Amino acid sequence: MITKQTIAILMLIVTMAIGAGCKEKGPTSEEVLLQYITDWEKGEYSTMYSMLSDKAKTVITQEAFSKRHESIYEGIAAKGLTIKLIPQTQDTAKGNKQGSEKEPVKHPIKVQMETFAGPVAFDNLAMMVMENNIWHLEWNPSLLFPSLKEEDKVRVQQIKAVRGEITDRDGNGLAINEERAEIGIIPNRLPNPPTEALRQLAELMKLNIEDIDKKRNASWVKPDFFVPVALISRSDKRLAAATSIPGVSYQPKKVRTYPLQEAAAHLVGYVGKLTQEEWTTYKDKGYQIDDDIGKAGLEQVLEERLRGKDGGRIFISDVNGKEKVNVVKLEAHNGENIRLAINADLQMEIYRQLDSNAGVGAALHPITGDVLALVSSPSYDPNVFVAGVSAGQWKEWNENPAKPLLNRFARTFSPGSAFKPLTAAIGLQTKTIDPVQLREIPGLHWKKDTSWGNYEVTRVSEAATQVDLQKALLYSDNIYFAQAALEMGKDSFMQEAGKFGLGEKLPIPYPLDTSTLVNKTMKNDIQLADSGYGQGEVQMNPLHVAVTYTPFVNQGNLIAPKLLLDSANGSTNGEVWKKAAMSEQVAALLQQDLIQVIEHPQGTGRGARIKGLTLAGKTGTAELKQTKGTQGKEVGWFVAFNVKNPQLLIALMMEDVQSRGGSHVLSPKISAIFKSFVRE
Repeated sequence: MITKQTIAILMLIVTMAIGAGCKEKGPTSEEVLLQYITDWEKGEYSTMYSMLSDKAKTVITQEAFSKRHESIYEGIAAKGLTIKLIPQTQDTAKGNKQGSEKEPVKHPIKVQMETFAGPVAFDNLAMMVMENNIWHLEWNPSLLFPSLKEEDKVRVQQIKAVRGEITDRDGNGLAINEERAEIGIIPNRLPNPPTEALRQLAELMKLNIEDIDKKRNASWVKPDFFVPVALISRSDKRLAAATSIPGVSYQPKKVRTYPLQEAAAHLVGYVGKLTQEEWTTYKDKGYQIDDDIGKAGLEQVLEERLRGKDGGRIFISDVNGKEKVNVVKLEAHNGENIRLAINADLQMEIYRQLDSNAGVGAALHPITGDVLALVSSPSYDPNVFVAGVSAGQWKEWNENPAKPLLNRFARTFSPGSAFKPLTAAIGLQTKTIDPVQLREIPGLHWKKDTSWGNYEVTRVSEAATQVDLQKALLYSDNIYFAQAALEMGKDSFMQEAGKFGLGEKLPIPYPLDTSTLVNKTMKNDIQLADSGYGQGEVQMNPLHVAVTYTPFVNQGNLIAPKLLLDSANGSTNGEVWKKAAMSEQVAALLQQDLIQVIEHPQGTGRGARIKGLTLAGKTGTAELKQTKGTQGKEVGWFVAFNVKNPQLLIALMMEDVQSRGGSHVLSPKISAIFKSFVRE
């Protein structure tokens, strides 16, 4: 007799058997798809391929399957790929339940990723089919992008940002984008042999034929490719002559151009193609291997602002190349146009006055602090870097003893007597200098005592033995300022010198070497005495020298230099960098003394005097010795500003002036510049 308890036990056994049978059927379609998605996100394409249906595998091989995924994702720079199963709606779930369990099942998915052109997201349906009691994916290209078919291509288009331009204060171009003619050769159109044609081209473009041959035989070149050789202006008369040579052609190209050429090369710098090493560093910032990047000067310093941000788009085209669908588009943001305080005409004139001699010029507006010129001489043409520097040109620059590639205005030099007005200001502030007190200074040589051994301070002239402050500046008396520095003492001298910013970076967006009073410490009285007249270990960059003269026209305040102009009309009021570097009374007194340096018949700056224009300033000569007791090379300085309605303050420095009259060689240059640019 079968009891109710027996029936219950039998029913439990059947239920368990059914449950065990279900597990033997293997993973569900959803479980298989989840595993596929996991491998998809990881890029495990061979494992993904093993989950495809037999039908899908007859359409695409494993190699082609992997390659298509890799090439598409690499081409669009895909990152952060995520695929999620979307919870099914009642309608979807109902549709999947209809029919037998072996019928295809559709699972909604959401695909998301970041690309070079921005985020991409779309919904799709993954079709799962049962084969041999195992679920497989019925794959087709539309899983990558909904509109993608077998013959279609995923295309990528870069939208390049236009590099921002650099102009002077009046909008004159210093670094601009200009359409030029790119001269090139097409190898299979050259005569056979090509020697004579290449010789003509090299001679016309002033290139080495070996450099042209090197470009022609580069690994990327194919017979019908255009191989760039040189860049010239569209108006250059050589264009017609070049294109008349068999196998030579040209194409228009937007390139970076530097209108001031050598005159502003070290200030503005130049751009060039990324090297492989640079690209490794910058590729994560969106740079492409063939992009330009600032290599020197402001082009390098302001790279992030000038470069802008490239855009691009991803689209799908059919087998005939016709665009079908735009997937995503990112607009390019052009670089920022940057306006400098520089006066291009003044920049050119200072460069002309230096006349290829080794030297520098730094000019600013003494009230506003606007930096009007920064010149290094000799120089190079930055346009040559854009076109491509030949081996011969590079060798010439590097072997030139005048070092045209050296940016002198960014370096520091001994300021010599140009520093004496600062010592005077320090002495007046600390009351260790009485401006009317006469010092008895006989002869050309002086030393503190026997502890100095054979070392002596030497002055240029013994025109006066009774020397007050004005005469000390007028005759540039080294002994007077050496004695004054010793009387101040090193602590007071160094503390007050700090008010002029020595030891600090100039507040300017340009990498200038820091001016310093000492290397580490003021070692002894000899160094202190030498520092008083701008030698010893005193080192200053030319712009800083100019800046230290701004208190003489700003009631004692040191004005901050300003290179970039943010407003449409330029600066009107200067920003104070160091307030009360000296008192208003000291500034006024020293201004009058500096006027006499130029106006007085015996002043060292008399050669720069201009009738009808009052200038104040200071000359200086610093001797650079390798060892004591030897004669060294000299650098000459002349710092000057106009007094009534101050508009211009210039610091000029020239190297190797020892056989050319010292700093006096700069007097006519200072005079010529002020005559051209200042009207009172």
